[in-house]
Amino acid sequence: MTDIGEHINLKRTALRLFFIIYYSLLIINCSTAQDKAAQRYEIDAKRAGVNPTDKDALPRGREFIRLDSTYYVGWMYEGMFKSDRSADYIGYKNAIPPLRRAYVLLQKDFGTLFSDLFTPANLSPQNYARFQDLNQIASTLKECYDNIEEPDSVLWVVNAYDKFKFPVDFLGVNTIKAWTYHRNRFLTSAKFSFLKDNVADNEKMAFAYCYKDFSRIRNNASAAQLLFGPNVSNVLRMSTYHYLALLHCYVKNYDSSEYYYQKLVEGGRVSWNNYGGMQSEIGNFANATQYYQKDQNKSFIAGMLREPYYYMPELYVYAGRTKAAITMAQNAITQSSSTPGFGWYNIALARGYLYDGQLDSCEIALNKAANFKELHIGTTLTQNQYLFTINLFRVQLADKKIDQVKFLNRGWWHSLDLYKLAQLKTEKMMAEYVVVNQLIFNPERDRTVYDLFCGEATTTYDEAGYLLRDFSPEYFTKKYENYQKTDKRANIQRYFKLFAAQFKLQANKTKEAQADLEAINQSVLLDTSHEKLFVARLYESLAKIYDANGDKNNLRQFSNSLFEEYPQLVPFSGLKMDMRLATFGADDPLTKAVIDDVKKCNINWLGTEATAPSPTANITFNKKGTAYEAVITVTSPQGKTIVGNQRIIFKQKEGVGGEITLRMFGKGGALVFDPPPTKGH
Repeated sequence: MTDIGEHINLKRTALRLFFIIYYSLLIINCSTAQDKAAQRYEIDAKRAGVNPTDKDALPRGREFIRLDSTYYVGWMYEGMFKSDRSADYIGYKNAIPPLRRAYVLLQKDFGTLFSDLFTPANLSPQNYARFQDLNQIASTLKECYDNIEEPDSVLWVVNAYDKFKFPVDFLGVNTIKAWTYHRNRFLTSAKFSFLKDNVADNEKMAFAYCYKDFSRIRNNASAAQLLFGPNVSNVLRMSTYHYLALLHCYVKNYDSSEYYYQKLVEGGRVSWNNYGGMQSEIGNFANATQYYQKDQNKSFIAGMLREPYYYMPELYVYAGRTKAAITMAQNAITQSSSTPGFGWYNIALARGYLYDGQLDSCEIALNKAANFKELHIGTTLTQNQYLFTINLFRVQLADKKIDQVKFLNRGWWHSLDLYKLAQLKTEKMMAEYVVVNQLIFNPERDRTVYDLFCGEATTTYDEAGYLLRDFSPEYFTKKYENYQKTDKRANIQRYFKLFAAQFKLQANKTKEAQADLEAINQSVLLDTSHEKLFVARLYESLAKIYDANGDKNNLRQFSNSLFEEYPQLVPFSGLKMDMRLATFGADDPLTKAVIDDVKKCNINWLGTEATAPSPTANITFNKKGTAYEAVITVTSPQGKTIVGNQRIIFKQKEGVGGEITLRMFGKGGALVFDPPPTKGH
């Protein structure tokens, strides 16, 4: 009995202790919950009047974290602040952890609320404010993952958002997925598990998500219109139209692309930049220029690529307006500083310099682009395209340097220039090796290179032609003849014809090539103000054929026409054209030495007795103290001013004659000429 009684007493004692501990913990938890509620109330009160991107947001966010680290608000403020001020990989990488934590904590605490938010019982101003926080965090976190090229994490963000099945998808889950598949279309599941294994299948997924978005909008139309008004479904469709316009353009369904762009125009939601890209792709260059200018005139957005500032200079190069291309790219660089877009603008600048004949400046711009860690924000353009474009320009630059050496010294084969040419050829071969390998391993080379015009391409048709000319002429002759049968772009047909003829010329089918080129010259109607580069390449090809045939009259005619259309190309063409030269002003040993260097260039200088039509160059030398000024004017055989009062100031002879000659052909450059560095410096 005693043992049993003691056992009962022990049990009663243990039970009393249990209840004491239980109620103590309950009191503590209630007290903690009350404290936490008070802290969160304080946080919510203090966040009023301070936006997450304000200058005071970071210290305020850290204060909120100290008050309650389990509440999402402090982490949101820290992450939003860091993201807003990010301009490089590290910045966006550092913004992700607090944003991700805020996203998880917000869903943990309010997930049940979000699952049933849009009901009369739950749709209060306070709860809707939580919903807005969810949208802001999700959108910013998604952008950060996009900016550091982590598309699998982008999908994690949107899938977490999508589980709440809101009647109105403010984030744009399906269109984000469409964009993500399209932007990463050239990758496979080996890189990111959600992707398919080829470009075509990834594009199919992008289309599927767009059509899924239409279904979602249609299925939720009644609830959405009840909450947000009768026009909400039309507003939501605009985002889907935007992506369908891009996708149809990429797969060359231009009628469908135009249909969706018109829907966007009617809804006031069109991206003129994207529409301009589509117009350029089908050869409507005047429209493309007009549309790019509409987006160009919007306020400049630092921290992301503004595509008009990359593609407009490209159109200016087509139009022979190389100085305008240079100026626009320089302005973009000035406004962007060293933020995302800076590298692309330097590539655009390099293109302008290359086609203007300013090779030294081209190389400087290319090196800046190569040394800049570009983030491809606000664009489908990628790092692979970035590097490919830079490397292709390096090949062209080396080749043009070779042509320039031969132009500036027609006796190059028995001079020290032979050593320089050997170095440049080695440089070109190394650059070619890199770019050819990039091309071979590019799964969408047919679309972005061979098609000549593609809104997703970062190189031009002329650059594509330059790259492909060292491959199989027979293969590409057939390829571009086949394009003439299958491609529906009427304004691009002439480019396919030109390419096929040029490849025939490389295959030594000179008579066929000549017949094709002459047919193009006689029958093709051009937008002459926007297609000067096309015309110039046509004239250049014909001039080379007539030069090889010994047809001096036609050689002169087409050389003169090339000079009038695009004079900067002549020094790099290998053509030796006729020109008259007259000099005026100061006449002393230095100016005579400069003129001698001018006359060493690869030009057939005509005497006063010659009657053949040819350009006329006038140089006036003025001595100003220890310096000289040369004023250059050049007119075409028809009397058109090609170079008008171009000034150059110099003090020494070295390099001046060649620089003056290049400027006779429209090359730009600094007013004060600095001689090239001497060997050993």
